[in-house]
Amino acid sequence: MAKMTTEDYIIREDKYGAHNYHPLPVVLARGEGVHVWDVEGKHYYDFLSAYSAVNQGHCHPKIIAALNEQAAKLTLTSRAFYNDVLGEYEEYITRYFGYDKVLPMNTGAEGDETAIKLCRKWGYLKKGIPQNQAKIIVCENNFHGRTTTIVSFSSDPEAKRDFGPYTPGFVTIPYNDLQALEEIASDPTVAGFLVEPIQGEAGVYVPDEGYLKGAYDICRKNNVLFIADEIQTGIARTGKLLAVDHEGVRPDVLILGKALSGGVFPVSAVLADDDIMLCIKPGEHGSTFGGNPLGGKVAIAALEVVKEERLADRAEVLGKIFRDELNRIDSDMIGLVRGKGLLNAVVIKPKNGKEAWDVCVAMKDNGLIAKPTHNDIIRFAPPLVISEEEVMECVGIIAKTLKEFD
Repeated sequence: MAKMTTEDYIIREDKYGAHNYHPLPVVLARGEGVHVWDVEGKHYYDFLSAYSAVNQGHCHPKIIAALNEQAAKLTLTSRAFYNDVLGEYEEYITRYFGYDKVLPMNTGAEGDETAIKLCRKWGYLKKGIPQNQAKIIVCENNFHGRTTTIVSFSSDPEAKRDFGPYTPGFVTIPYNDLQALEEIASDPTVAGFLVEPIQGEAGVYVPDEGYLKGAYDICRKNNVLFIADEIQTGIARTGKLLAVDHEGVRPDVLILGKALSGGVFPVSAVLADDDIMLCIKPGEHGSTFGGNPLGGKVAIAALEVVKEERLADRAEVLGKIFRDELNRIDSDMIGLVRGKGLLNAVVIKPKNGKEAWDVCVAMKDNGLIAKPTHNDIIRFAPPLVISEEEVMECVGIIAKTLKEFD
């Protein structure tokens, strides 16, 4: 049988898989740290990190060792029984982030769905909102997942179109607008405010300094839960363990996923204190795989790596270097550079009919892979284990690529 080429792999996916993604034309076969290789052996720097799931780098040896060791013992019991890992994981993660309780799930979207249910339950049981009247405030241009409920409050037409009827109970306000939040939060039927500390999918939109603290204070004043979706911004990505840490905010409900397992296994978590978390009783929420021993051991190892390798500090330092160097690139295609830590984006100004997608394809040819979002924005988010020398090499690749469009 002839060896398959990149085109062969792409054709096979296109034939047998649903067409719900539009990937770059590269077929990856191996990864280590910040490096990936395709099926033909070509090397690339990964500057997407599986949408910030691979903060600890591809196939981190400590995380893989934890996976392999636990996989040989016990992988799944469901929550019908206790297992000898879940309690260890629950104790570790709650102490790590400073909460009373954790509700373990698998994917980021499940984490957001869990937080929504938990917020509504709290609203009825603790705030005294009349049944079926609870509202949750969300922001324009949000991205919290793709389930039916979540797309109901999306402002992205592609995410929402033809998936109605939509789930009610959400009020949308502009992001980074404290006055709009203040006006809606005073409604006694509002139970929570669900927000991304930085809007990643929207193009790494960083709010004004003081926005998160101001939003938290408004929520506190109005007895509204401040719910932080840190699935993409958390676990050291922005230069702090959590993006809200930049403003000293402690969310009432914290949603984590992606890098919680270092990209090795689907693990997500919702953290809250007893007054909120214990509103949910047995039988009211759950997941067959949520809290499985394999995910628990992997998540502990992934969080240990973040602490041991000081990845938040690395992201803070290298992120500043990266943005400074991008701003030095002489290219009229660069409209704006923005970001925090190693979550960054460049707004691309079209040139001679070439846009962000064309730049990403050209960067791929030069050995760096990233992906556009919203047509004119390229997100740059490498694994946090990247070195300063590698950052500088990658800036060189980006500069070389943009020069090709002159």
